[in-house]
Amino acid sequence: MAEEDDAKIRILQSLRGKICEAKNLGPVSGQNRQRDLCTFCTISLDQEEVFRTKVFDKSGSPFYGEDFYFEIPRPFQFLSFYVYAKGVFQRDLPVGKVSIRKDDLCKYSGKEHWFSLQPVDPNSEVQGKVHLEMRLNEVITENGSIGQHLLVRIIECKELPLISGQNCDPYATVSLVGPARSDQKKTKVKKKTSNPCFEETFFFEVTRSSSYSKKSHFQVEEEDIEKLEIKVDLWNSENLAQDVFLGETRVPVKVLRNDLTHKAWYLLQPKGNGSKSKSDDLGSLRLKLTYIEDMVLPSACYKPLCNLLLKSPDVKPISASAAHILGDICRERYEVVLPMVRLLLYHNRFVPFVSAVATLELDNTQEANTIFRGNSLATRCIDDMMKIVGKSYLAVTLKPVIDEICDSNKSCEIDPIKLKEGDNVEVNKEHLQGYVQKVFSLITQSSSSCPPLMCDVFRSLRQLACKRFPGDPHVQYSAVSSFVFLRFFAVAVLSPHSFQLRSHLPDPEISRTLTLISKTIQTLGSWGSLSKKLSSFKETYMYDFFKSFQEEKCIEKVKKFLDEISSNVNKESSGLEDAVVLKEGEVQKRAQGKKRLGKKNFKKRWLRVTNKELTYHKHKGKEAICIINVKNIRAVEKLDESSFNRKNMFQVVHSEKPLYVQAGNCVEASEWLEILGQVSRCNEGRLTTFHPSNYTGGAWQCCKSQSSSAPGCKPCTATMLANLQLDIDCDREAERLFSFLSSNDVKLHNMEDACASMAVYQGPQREPEEYSKFTIQEPKETFQTLKQLRNVMEELQRQHDTRSDTTAQYGSLDNPIVGKTS
Repeated sequence: MAEEDDAKIRILQSLRGKICEAKNLGPVSGQNRQRDLCTFCTISLDQEEVFRTKVFDKSGSPFYGEDFYFEIPRPFQFLSFYVYAKGVFQRDLPVGKVSIRKDDLCKYSGKEHWFSLQPVDPNSEVQGKVHLEMRLNEVITENGSIGQHLLVRIIECKELPLISGQNCDPYATVSLVGPARSDQKKTKVKKKTSNPCFEETFFFEVTRSSSYSKKSHFQVEEEDIEKLEIKVDLWNSENLAQDVFLGETRVPVKVLRNDLTHKAWYLLQPKGNGSKSKSDDLGSLRLKLTYIEDMVLPSACYKPLCNLLLKSPDVKPISASAAHILGDICRERYEVVLPMVRLLLYHNRFVPFVSAVATLELDNTQEANTIFRGNSLATRCIDDMMKIVGKSYLAVTLKPVIDEICDSNKSCEIDPIKLKEGDNVEVNKEHLQGYVQKVFSLITQSSSSCPPLMCDVFRSLRQLACKRFPGDPHVQYSAVSSFVFLRFFAVAVLSPHSFQLRSHLPDPEISRTLTLISKTIQTLGSWGSLSKKLSSFKETYMYDFFKSFQEEKCIEKVKKFLDEISSNVNKESSGLEDAVVLKEGEVQKRAQGKKRLGKKNFKKRWLRVTNKELTYHKHKGKEAICIINVKNIRAVEKLDESSFNRKNMFQVVHSEKPLYVQAGNCVEASEWLEILGQVSRCNEGRLTTFHPSNYTGGAWQCCKSQSSSAPGCKPCTATMLANLQLDIDCDREAERLFSFLSSNDVKLHNMEDACASMAVYQGPQREPEEYSKFTIQEPKETFQTLKQLRNVMEELQRQHDTRSDTTAQYGSLDNPIVGKTS
């Protein structure tokens, strides 16, 4: 049973952060200086690029401002950030890089840091691991003396880098290196693979036969053993150019002194003789990084914690519940609320919980015009809920007009101080007014598309606000508009890249246009401000601009919209589900129906999946070449690299021939597999087995079955039962919450002490300043919940400790040895 539990343990990695800016970028190689070129930045896992910013206009100190987040689907050694100068008639030129070892990422977690750019040296760009076996054999020479031969077997390599986007043609050189010798041997070249299997053995003489006495013979042997080492270099064979270095490892022969056989995996290392350019000359890069690695246990381990959190809405008072306590002790860490919200959403417990915490906040609110203005637990929960649940709502409502604004690049500046030479303020005002009217109309006409769960929350807020301030006619609207306009639509307009409405941060001029639109939408949507005089505007140009909207009866439109999204009336579907794009991007697709392998069988295509169909197009925006109804998808699985000698491939098995697709990198491949698996997981007729390779030459290459319709030879991947639109992994969210609780153990103790003090001492409260940070209404109830939390945490920690002892052996494939470098 223990082995079964361990098999269910998942190590999940993710990276979130921001590429902020670069400063004082130095010259690139050659005569071009950086200030004369446009730049961009990339992120790589080892040598595999997984993210790229847009190209920034000519500047030696560009501000990138690019947020990123992705799951990391494989082991890696280095996380690297490269700054490139965009070439016009030549290849892009590397300016410098920042490389951080995986083990060092925790040092920089959650905070911004400046990193000096290091030179990009081909000898330092390495990736992969090599499996070696070494053995010392005694031999009798021709003259009868005893000598020793060193046997070196290079078995295989894993995860070698792509070369120009394709698998490499690797070979290895094996050398015995010492003070006065360097014997080198070479393997055969393996074609088109990142995981070559060499299985070649080489022999080296360690101790030569001689006329030494037996005593002196062993002295020479000991000296040789101390100074000799095996050096293994990996290379990519280039037919018409110089071979490309892929990495090296060095193993001292003395590892065999106590054990005559040594077999282990080694990480490939860079050469130590790379260029030593001064990194100060290349500039620096400001980054914000948060790397998270979760060891997710089997589901049963998290049931006690989940049950305790899920019963929170029923606890009286709500401040004594586990969910409220978690938000209370981690109030400075905004990322804590998200996993809690996800859990409550998944189990349909969010609305009663947020209603309870909103009631608590309203009880402490004295004036109606300050309702939900603070950064409280209630407002943070609702903010995160809207980002999760309202993602598709935003895309359908705003994405087309946001794309139009960003692509048309019309000037909308109306501040006289900021006008550029030649700009006409009246023309700009017309542009801005047209955009605002379009955005405002799209929002106020979108009530039928508003997700039901958001409507449930808005209805609850409206009722609670009216109950708290029965004499204020506007509070029923401001309670809703403070979220849907100020914290949802206006923020999405201001930062479309943060809501996946655009792939990159808009240009400064476009950002200014979006800022003006966002400010106007906030004003139009705020019921409280609509009842005030226009003189409340600080900027004169905004005062003049806003007057034109009074005739449009904006107030009535806002009221109607707010009534519709917070009423009890059941709305008819707007067809939102027919237009939800889950993912799209450029891929390499193998032409279907062709038998001959080769480059011509793979073509670039634009792949797009909605919750209704999977399509591919010749280019983005073109008509679909092929349409596959997602209900016809029977399996979505990885494809062995050996099938087409390509990495990051997956297959979509449907009613016709399998669709073979190559993603751009491991992150993209993982995302496609996850989304396609989720959208098709409930389909009738899903396969239980699949073929991990292709059918060619009259047989499946994986199992050699000759029937093209033969059942699969490998079990299909079990898809997590997550909600497609919410994409929630409950076990992972529970593990995140356990991690937050564990890191705030001291605060839990302080809260327990505060409860004990308040329960015993009945006089005027004189808690220490630390205690005043907690919300404790009923000390005894709160203390009981804290004790339950502590018991749950102790058991979870015991489960972790039990399983953390099963760390992979040093030198295994999962825990390779970091060898010496030259």
